[in-house]
Amino acid sequence: MRRKPSSPLPQRHGLDAARLKLPSEGTWPSLRDHLVERLPRVAAARIDEMLAEERIWGVAGPLGADAPFVPDSYIWFHRDLPVEVPVPFEVGVVHQDDDIVVADKPHFLATIPRGAHIMQTALVKLRDSLGLPDLSPAHRLDRVTAGLVLFVVRRELRGKYQTMFRDRLVRKEYEAIAPYDPALELPRVVRSRIIKERGIITAFEVDGEPNAETHVSLVEHRGALGRYHLKPLTGRTHQLRLHMSGLGVPIVNDDFYPVLRDRPLDDFSSPLQLLAHTLSFVDPISGVDRSFTSGLKLSAWS
Repeated sequence: MRRKPSSPLPQRHGLDAARLKLPSEGTWPSLRDHLVERLPRVAAARIDEMLAEERIWGVAGPLGADAPFVPDSYIWFHRDLPVEVPVPFEVGVVHQDDDIVVADKPHFLATIPRGAHIMQTALVKLRDSLGLPDLSPAHRLDRVTAGLVLFVVRRELRGKYQTMFRDRLVRKEYEAIAPYDPALELPRVVRSRIIKERGIITAFEVDGEPNAETHVSLVEHRGALGRYHLKPLTGRTHQLRLHMSGLGVPIVNDDFYPVLRDRPLDDFSSPLQLLAHTLSFVDPISGVDRSFTSGLKLSAWS
């Protein structure tokens, strides 16, 4: 397989340049004409500015306004960044060595750049603060969930760590604060079939062969609240939140389940009371047993 060329542009703000491969056939008289048609969300005037400012590059360097359309070639450029609301919480580092970084991600901070969240993500912040431009995530946490995320320092090792999560070789344990129901029999294993459709923000449970499994136990309770230990044996989208809601004890401050509620992006007042508390695994590189514990606390309990 032919190897894709490396970017001639360095990272900017911890972000790699976007790469586009031009079609093998086409009748566009210039690169500019092709980009205007291909990138309809970008104003033609903005594409003209980027070419004039030499912000669009080919393998040999910057491309100007008169650059021709070259079939099967690659181009690179840095996307314009959206205006983001700063997340007023820091990313902690629980462990760092030559291979991995284990971070304590706060609530409201996305794991990786996506959509409206680019600079305000754990990946970009850690690349910048640790000086690790090749840092990449081995898995993800929801933006509203806090706790441990494993990052890989060198890209050539990423597949080995990702495979651990795919093959369910990582023991993940969560803590959640939710209503206390004395009639709810715990511990128990919750199994269901969870579906997440593209374009729909929430997931849902349907009849059929279970594809999601969670061990739920009550650690302690006081008043109307309980502190729960959750151990997912699978990793479906929103699995823990759906299973707790299905038990009749939805996690405190859950804006998705059982009822979808809209929350402004600048409202940091009521974090979801869900914490990725522990990660344990046999390191695929060293063969050493590793276990990490979050230093964060859930505010509804602490």
